[in-house]
Amino acid sequence: MSAPRGSAVAPPAAWLRASLGRFATGVAVVTFTTLDDDGWQHRRGITVNSFTSVSMDPPLVLVSLQRAVQSHDLLRGRPFSVNVLGAEQRDLALRFAGKPQPDLARTPSWIEGEVAPHLAGALVTFECTPWAEYDGGDHTLFLGRVERFEHRSGDALGFAFGAFTTIPEPPAG
Repeated sequence: MSAPRGSAVAPPAAWLRASLGRFATGVAVVTFTTLDDDGWQHRRGITVNSFTSVSMDPPLVLVSLQRAVQSHDLLRGRPFSVNVLGAEQRDLALRFAGKPQPDLARTPSWIEGEVAPHLAGALVTFECTPWAEYDGGDHTLFLGRVERFEHRSGDALGFAFGAFTTIPEPPAG
C-alpha cells in the first residue's frame, strides 16, 4: 500500500504507521522511580521501541514517549534506565506495555541501580540522568546522559511488522 502521489494531503495515519512498522527495532523498557504524597517510592516502567544513541561525547541516549501515556509526565526531570530486552523477555515487554499475559505473568526482578532502578536480566542496561527534553509533536523526546551501563550475551528482542521477533547475536569474531 502506498500513499497517493501528487497530493498535498498527508497520508492517513494507518498508512504511515504500517510503513514505519516495517523498520525493525529493538525493544526496551524505560524504568524510573516516583514518590507518592506519603513519600513512598514506586518503581515504574514503560515499553518503548523508540530508543537510540545520540552522542558518545557526552554519552547521550534518547527515548521517545507518547504524551498520552500515563508515565509521560512522571518521567519528566527524573533519572531513568533503559533496559534493552533479551529475546526471552517478551513477557516483560508486554507487562510494561500494559498488556500482561496470564500464561507468561511473572513479577519483574528489580535492581536498585546507582542512578535509577533497572530490570534484572536485561540484555543491556543504561542508567541515565536527565539531559534535555524536546517537543516531538504528540511525543516528547527525552535525552539522558549515560552514567552507567552493563550488558550480557544473548539474542535481542526485536519488533517489526507489528510482531515480536528475535534478533540473533552474531557469532564471535
